[in-house]
Formats: sequence, C-alpha cells, structure tokens
Amino acid sequence: MQLKASDAAQALHVDEKTVLRWIRNDKLPAEQIRGDYHINRVDLLEWATERGIKVDPAIFELDDSDDTRPLPLLSQALEAGGIHCNVAGSDVQSVLQQVVDLLNLPEELDPDFVLQVLLAREAMGTTAVGDGIAIPHVRNPLLLRLPVPRVSLCFLAQPVDFGALDGKPVQTLFTITSPTVRTHLHLLSKLAYALRDDRLRQVLKTPCQREQILATLRQIESDIGKGSP
Repeated sequence: MQLKASDAAQALHVDEKTVLRWIRNDKLPAEQIRGDYHINRVDLLEWATERGIKVDPAIFELDDSDDTRPLPLLSQALEAGGIHCNVAGSDVQSVLQQVVDLLNLPEELDPDFVLQVLLAREAMGTTAVGDGIAIPHVRNPLLLRLPVPRVSLCFLAQPVDFGALDGKPVQTLFTITSPTVRTHLHLLSKLAYALRDDRLRQVLKTPCQREQILATLRQIESDIGKGSP
C-alpha cells in the first residue's frame, strides 16, 4: 500500500518536487526509508481530499487475488449503513460514541474498541474534509471483519468542531466500515469523488432527505465515465 514520491506525483498530476515540498511543509504524511519517501495510499487520498486535490483513481486498483468479491456501489454501502438524523454530541468523542452506537456492529465486536480506533484515527489528523463534512473511519479496515461493507451517514443535531482546515464545524459525517483494504480504498475513493460533485453537496445541505440523497448518489454513479464532474 506504499507509494514512492514519484508515484504520488503522478497520481496528483504534479511534479515530484511539489510532492516533496508538500511532505516537508504541508504535512503530507510520509515515511522516510533509506533516504526515500514512502506514502500510504489511504494517507494520500485523505490528505488530498482535505485540500480539494483530485487523485488519479488508478492508484487504488489493488492486486488482491484472494478477494474476489464484487466491489459495492457507494449507494449500496450507504443503504446498508443507513442515514441517521439529529445525532447528539457536543464534541468529537461524544459524537463518535453516538456514531458507533448507530453502526449496528456484529455481536463479537466491542463497541468501545471501535470507538477507540476511531478516536485514534482522529488523533492522527482530522477526518474533516471541509464544508461541514467529515469522514471518520478506521485506519486499518482489517480490524473490522464485517460481512457487508457499510457507509453510515449521520446528520448532527448541532455542529461540532473537528479541527477542519477551512475552520468550519462539522454537521455531516460519513463513517466507513469495511472488511478489506481493497473495499475500504474503493469506498473511500468513491466517496471522495462524489463529494466533489455539487449535486451531492447541495442535497446534503438539507439534512435527512434519504431518498433524494440515495437518488443523487445513484445518478452520480451512473454518470461516471460519461464526462460528468
């Protein structure tokens, strides 16, 4: 799941010097091994999404021959995870506690453990992506071996400060839970793509329009490859 700086540059459509500058000055997460920088693909997508930078989806095409299950549509994962209204909470921890309670986790999973995983991910850096939206998710999707990947959408009862780069408090959360790295990257990249579409951004401004949100996502999915944004 590691990329070289040159691979990241190609994915972001910039030169390698720009990537190196982002690593040194703009907190692009990278690990230096024997003098070379290595970047995790999930970290790259999250960092770019926070800054509105488009990422070439080709870098998320994993060679995972052991996982032959078909990848879900984002709309299917959202139907599985559900859309929840007026979710309580006054800070990040209390909001994520409510989110975990709504995830309908399998009995063998400890909700307190899942909460700690989500909080640990926030401690690494905010999952807020701007415009009042955050995407809290587990950093290692293999920790949650769920039978069905899910994306849960929560509209908060009141805005909460997630430390977003644009300074706006968060009122809309998409929470991804998935059984494999392949599915996790797939859903995260599809969600990042959909959130760049003004149609989805607009419908999210009026909370809890379940059917309209799902219909908008299906339209965006059907437009992929047809030249739509």
